Amino acid sequence: MTASIGAVVPRPPLPAGLVARMVLALLCAGYATGAALGWGSHRVALIMGDFGLSAAAFAAAFSCLYYARIRRGRFRPAWLMFGVSSAMAGVGNGVWGWYEVVLRRPVPEVSMADFFFLLFAPPAVIGLLVLARRPVTRAGWICLGLDTWLIGGSLLTISWTLALAHAAGDGDPVPRMALSLAYPMLDIVLVSMVLALHFRRTAAGRSAINTAIGALVLTVLCDALFTSPLLQEQYRSGQLLDAGWFAGSVLLAYAPWVGRAEEAERGREEGARPLAGHIGALAPYLAAGVCTLGILYNLLDGRSVDRVVLMTACTVVLALVVRQAIMLLDNISLTRELAHKENHFRSLVQGSSDVIMIAAPSGVLRYVSPAALGVYGTDPEELEGCELAGLIHPDDLGRVLHEVRRFLSAPPGGARSIRIECRFRAGRGRRGGFGEDGWLNVESTVNRHHNGLIFNSRDVTERVRLQAQLQHSASHDSLTDLPNRALFTERVGHALGGRRAGDANAAVLFIDLDGFKAVNDTVGHAAGDELLIQAGRRLQESIRSGDSAARLGGDEFAVLLVGGAAGEGRADGVGRERRTREVADRLRVRLSEPYTAGGVEVRVAASIGVAFAEPGSTPAELMRNADLAMYRAKQAGKARVELYAPQMQAEVVRRIELANRLRSALDDGQFTLVHQPVVELSSGRLAALSAQPRWRSAQGVVHTPAEFMQGPPDTGGRGGGQDRAHAAELARWLLEATVEQAAERYEAGIGIPVTVRLSAARLTDRSMSPQLVEALLVRHGLPAGALTVEVADSDARAGMDELERRLVALRRLGVRIALDGFGSGHAAIAALRRLPVDVLKLDRGLVDGLAESPRLRAIAAGMIGIAGELGLDSAAEGVDLPEQAEVLRALGCRHAQGMAYCEPLEEERVRDALALGAFALPEEDASAIALT
Repeated sequence: MTASIGAVVPRPPLPAGLVARMVLALLCAGYATGAALGWGSHRVALIMGDFGLSAAAFAAAFSCLYYARIRRGRFRPAWLMFGVSSAMAGVGNGVWGWYEVVLRRPVPEVSMADFFFLLFAPPAVIGLLVLARRPVTRAGWICLGLDTWLIGGSLLTISWTLALAHAAGDGDPVPRMALSLAYPMLDIVLVSMVLALHFRRTAAGRSAINTAIGALVLTVLCDALFTSPLLQEQYRSGQLLDAGWFAGSVLLAYAPWVGRAEEAERGREEGARPLAGHIGALAPYLAAGVCTLGILYNLLDGRSVDRVVLMTACTVVLALVVRQAIMLLDNISLTRELAHKENHFRSLVQGSSDVIMIAAPSGVLRYVSPAALGVYGTDPEELEGCELAGLIHPDDLGRVLHEVRRFLSAPPGGARSIRIECRFRAGRGRRGGFGEDGWLNVESTVNRHHNGLIFNSRDVTERVRLQAQLQHSASHDSLTDLPNRALFTERVGHALGGRRAGDANAAVLFIDLDGFKAVNDTVGHAAGDELLIQAGRRLQESIRSGDSAARLGGDEFAVLLVGGAAGEGRADGVGRERRTREVADRLRVRLSEPYTAGGVEVRVAASIGVAFAEPGSTPAELMRNADLAMYRAKQAGKARVELYAPQMQAEVVRRIELANRLRSALDDGQFTLVHQPVVELSSGRLAALSAQPRWRSAQGVVHTPAEFMQGPPDTGGRGGGQDRAHAAELARWLLEATVEQAAERYEAGIGIPVTVRLSAARLTDRSMSPQLVEALLVRHGLPAGALTVEVADSDARAGMDELERRLVALRRLGVRIALDGFGSGHAAIAALRRLPVDVLKLDRGLVDGLAESPRLRAIAAGMIGIAGELGLDSAAEGVDLPEQAEVLRALGCRHAQGMAYCEPLEEERVRDALALGAFALPEEDASAIALT
């Protein structure tokens, strides 16, 4: 089983850096093994000891120079110098091999190889200077130079004491002695730079720099061994010492590329930085100690102190004193700057309006800033030493601890801070006016501090309170404080989502206040708002705690019933409907009770629609069904309760289809205009024309307005939006077509006035402004006095104030105003009192029974008398019988229109009627004149 798992799961590949290091280790180990075994022959040893080292050095030169060519950056000059240095070593080894391998003779004591070997150190020193982190001050540069000399002087002291003094005093020729001293002196300089700069190197490219320094150190170490008197006489090419030079060149060749493979190891090196800093600080003093040991060695050996050692030691001590003085002055300056910054930050902390607290890993507060007294109402000294957990609200403590633990367990490279909001205990100075039950809402930014935590906290109680208020305002009605449509829809969704399949334990009631518009018009909007507040309060008081009431807008409310009345006996649908109707009737009666608004008693009724939740219902569907039921309740006479039935939705669909057909008919030009003559009752003279729309369908069928406007009146109920839209569009077409045809007749010399009938809702619509009427009259050239606008009294919801303002504007233009349907609407008297009326038209319903009913004749006589007293013209519509015309003429009515005189005519036949000029009086000819 284990083998099969191992075969399936692929092993991760070895890191590229590890593979490269393994190859280098094998290469160096192979060379060292060959050197230790003598390479098998003297000839091979010479080749590997000379040309092998030359090849390794040239490989290092190529690697460094190629890297410097393809990589642009700050360290590019360093790798160029390292490449030049390696090239010098390669040439030197090549010259050495030329003598030993090619010429087969010993290398001269002073040769060209020595020249190239001496040129190895200067480029390497320059490269190390490039790699070092440059000092930013003059004192830093001086200290860098002093440190280099301190290290170099100590090495010179030791080297001179142990070997160089003997080499200088052996009586060798001057070139040989100079060469013997040049090698170690350059190596001392190189080692001094390595040691001085190792602790000052930049953090960037740390792995590559470390590898390069290691390669140079290994090379210098081998040089030191080569120049020592013990090994110099016995050295032969191809021996084990060459393995050190070979490894140094190989490491230097690998150094530029090592940083790419070991970038992930930086985190492990971070922990060594403090130790490196301490060693770097102690390096000058260690150098002085080494110099002292050199002098003591001479004294203990019984020899006098060499002048070179003495001079070097004196300069080292002098450099140490100068360095110490510079460091002392620098420390004094840094101490002053630190004290200044400490005072600055102390002032910031103590003067900050935010509370700054430092907590130990155990959670005990170690420091609390003075701002705690103003923010928390507690003295900072009282908080110090307290457990932080004891000051956080118990309901928030678990969340806070979880966030803090997760923050502390995150890796160092993660988030540096977190933000936590919780309730914090308020002190005696803040209770009674802030927070809730002695708790403040606090927002804290948390940072790490020596395994502890720093809390930067501020009081956000007012912000939290404001957010709560804004959230409440966004989900509640501002007038009644009931839930608004959004929150109510959400609650309906929760009620539907909590139902089990097949349950029907939720019902929605849509409520509309009948007569509320009249309250606004008569008593005022302020009284209307007061009535809505009282209605909302009654509604809230009349439902159970588990149910929800809401105001959806205007005078529309809604109630959500869950369980109880809506759900008991859900297996019995009849019982469910009966109980819900009882609840709805109780609400209707309660909402219909008298209100006191604006200092007077007013009455409104309530129309309520009810819809029950069914399996698969959505909140939108349930609310739409309740709205349709409420609309049906208003259609059926208002002040009643209606339950939703599927045919209500079918009726809405039919109205929408009709609206779409009407819009298509308007776009396709299927509407036409007919005119019915308005006749003087006394003479039969044609006095005006009444414009009426007709819809001639694609099949040739002509529909009257009673047919294509057979939808319910526009009462603002659901489903009326399409009716209002196509009615407004049709009204604009009717007005423009009427003005255009009347203007054509006027241009032809036939100046007959024309009347157009518009509902009050259309006249108060945005699209039917007085400016639009004026623009039509000007564009078509029709005198304003030739147009009469008949106001239909069929929409009691239309705003009387706006209607009056618009009719006054039309009257100023010269347009005449007729009040249509007088005698049928309850608002007719109020309209006659407020509106600028020129003509009073008797309603068809009043005219129909005029010949048979003395009561209707008396009412008509009174209305005609009112028109005469007010100086208004009187007219009657729907005069279809001769006896009706006779009675109206006897009562003093001036004008009439109807089938008793003429049917509505198309434009061609209108011209014939205008040419006739008059119609026979009905008593002379009992039948209406038929124009052919």
